[in-house]
Amino acid sequence: MGCFPSKPNNFRSPDGELLEAEKPDLANGDGVEEDKVAAFKEYGLAELRAATNGFSRELIISESGEKAPNVVYKGKLDNNRLIAIKRFSKESWPDARQFAAEAAGVGKVRHKRLVNLIGCCAEGDERLLVAEYMPNDTLSKHLFHWEKQPMPWAMRLRVAYYIAQALDHCNTENRRIYHDLNAFRVLFDEDGDPRLSSFGVMKNSRDGKSYSTNLAYTPPEFLRTGRVTPESVVYSYGTVLLDLLSGKHIPPSHALDLIRGKNLLLLMDSSLEGQYASEDATKLVGLASRCLQFEPRDRPTYKFLLTAIAPLQKEVEVASHVLMGLTKNTVALPIMLSPLGKACARMDLTAVHDILLKTGYKDDEGAENELSFQEWTQQVQEMLNTKKFGDIAFRDKDFKTAIDYYSKLVVIMSVPSPTLFARRALSYLMNKQPELALRDAMQAQVCLPEWPTAFYMQALALSHLGMDTDSQDMLNDGAALEAKRHSNTTSWRSSSVNSS
Repeated sequence: MGCFPSKPNNFRSPDGELLEAEKPDLANGDGVEEDKVAAFKEYGLAELRAATNGFSRELIISESGEKAPNVVYKGKLDNNRLIAIKRFSKESWPDARQFAAEAAGVGKVRHKRLVNLIGCCAEGDERLLVAEYMPNDTLSKHLFHWEKQPMPWAMRLRVAYYIAQALDHCNTENRRIYHDLNAFRVLFDEDGDPRLSSFGVMKNSRDGKSYSTNLAYTPPEFLRTGRVTPESVVYSYGTVLLDLLSGKHIPPSHALDLIRGKNLLLLMDSSLEGQYASEDATKLVGLASRCLQFEPRDRPTYKFLLTAIAPLQKEVEVASHVLMGLTKNTVALPIMLSPLGKACARMDLTAVHDILLKTGYKDDEGAENELSFQEWTQQVQEMLNTKKFGDIAFRDKDFKTAIDYYSKLVVIMSVPSPTLFARRALSYLMNKQPELALRDAMQAQVCLPEWPTAFYMQALALSHLGMDTDSQDMLNDGAALEAKRHSNTTSWRSSSVNSS
């Protein structure tokens, strides 16, 4: 899912001056630049299957402890957009129409603090949600499993504020219930800004269960009634505040005991090493305590949360990715602009064969394989016959025969075509001869130095030779060439339109 740049985060200054973040975000009022977020749509199952390489286990990105069939995948659409796809079981949503209608409703709730929902799919037994892709992991990862540095205090305050903004926006859009709010539901975009997952806005988002966490963390009223209310969401927000304060996932009852005993130092994350002001920490602890009140009516509203947290914001001029120590990097998957690239990424030789058949020899137009008049008159008939029989064998998947005819054609032609080498390379692979396949794929590159197919065929051969790292490099090189071609074509079309 492509992430869009965030606006600078400004708040009310100490002297009460109104700064940018408290002004209306945009004319449309939803805090989202419309041209940066894809319109909500219903996707076809084939498109989402291709985007995830057949729902490959290697592309599973959920780390929330959710077990199959509720799994989140990373994917890339044909238009190069990165996405996250959540796959439910049919039992979660037996009614396909109800699922699509609920998803469309959630898809209208757009905000810069949300991981916006951009589509769904309800074909057969499949129930899939499609959202923007967040490349920088979850709050759980950064709080509980950090490697380089603990999350700075200023960033923790920013998380608390941004998530309160997201919940408040959902509330104003009549989406007052958020299911199972926890540190796994907060994700970080390419700018390092925290966003609240839109998956939690869906009803029945966990096979009909509103909480998957330990019962010690669920609102008291949910244990009594089994229902989620807006006040229940505030309680869960309080548990997230505890996570931010302590750097641990501790039961609310234990935290409240520490707070009542005024043992705040035991509650605070020791890795922060006093980088916070005691007054600010006390205020955040007090807010968490209010959120965790036993009676729902005693908990604060979202507006109160925003009013309480906004003055605590620190280092507002520093970008989130800088505070987090993150390197901005939007590359997450090879750029696959064509079905051939995707088929090679899956190492699907049958699909590659089908694509090469459909493509024919049209890519040879860029190769220098013109025959002289003498070669034409002397060799054309033999060449045509040899090529014809080779192509028939290739079509019929008689790869051994195809190799024989294509090998004769290589000898006859003074400058063999790159497509011929690509076809013979695949035939060698089908015949379990990856060394010869690699040789032909390299020869195809000699014929057309910037032909993506040549790189993809080398990737296939290298994979079959057990050279996985080199294979991935070739896939990426081929993808980069495709992206370059696509960019040049787009630029040319744009210039043609402008000039006309």
